[in-house]
Amino acid sequence: MHALARKLFLTSVALLTLAAPASSPLYGQEDGPPKVLVVQREYLKPGKGGMLHDRSERAFVSAFAEAKSNSHYFALDSISGPSRSLFVMGYDSFADWEKESAAIPGNKTLAAAVDHASLMDGDLLASYDSMASMLRPDLSLNKGHIEGTRYFEITTFVIKPGHAREFEELAHMYVDGFRKAAPDTHWDCFQVMYGSPVMGVPTGAVYVIFIFNTMKSLAETDKGNENFKKFANSGKAG
Repeated sequence: MHALARKLFLTSVALLTLAAPASSPLYGQEDGPPKVLVVQREYLKPGKGGMLHDRSERAFVSAFAEAKSNSHYFALDSISGPSRSLFVMGYDSFADWEKESAAIPGNKTLAAAVDHASLMDGDLLASYDSMASMLRPDLSLNKGHIEGTRYFEITTFVIKPGHAREFEELAHMYVDGFRKAAPDTHWDCFQVMYGSPVMGVPTGAVYVIFIFNTMKSLAETDKGNENFKKFANSGKAG
């Protein structure tokens, strides 16, 4: 890691797997990542994950399906870090997020079914939070797609107050460097606007970048490590 990076931010990486093989329509996006990303996180009590939680979540799926809702989301289960499930929704704008959120209470049958499912699901949870972020194309590298994806590697950067511009300059250096040294590398970068992806970090106190790296298999992790070596060596050569 660049020496300046160590001074500017804290970094955490989580590896998650999709609950089922993904296809583009689940994202609600046919061409790459959404402009607005909403993530809801459920932290599970010990012993309350697996099929027990899967059965609970099916109640939500059934509720939206029976209501013929236009909502799209997909679920991720963690295979590193705390036991948790993420529910990811994509929108073209914050206004579209508002519109979809308002549609649920507007449908009394759907709202009642969601309330019932939430009550049952809540017994399995240790905690719950959510956040909304916007796509940063300038800090992303190559457009990502979730069709065929099985794993997501999510890297969270928590920037020290007052160092946002320095971080963005460094991030642009990484984008340019990887584009030259390992052009097949890809990631989608989102800046958190509401909520926080890091427990204990108050909203608005820091600058946060949320990076999604999609993978069809964990073999891509090995390839990613090799690409990082290429990037590091290209810097030494320069």
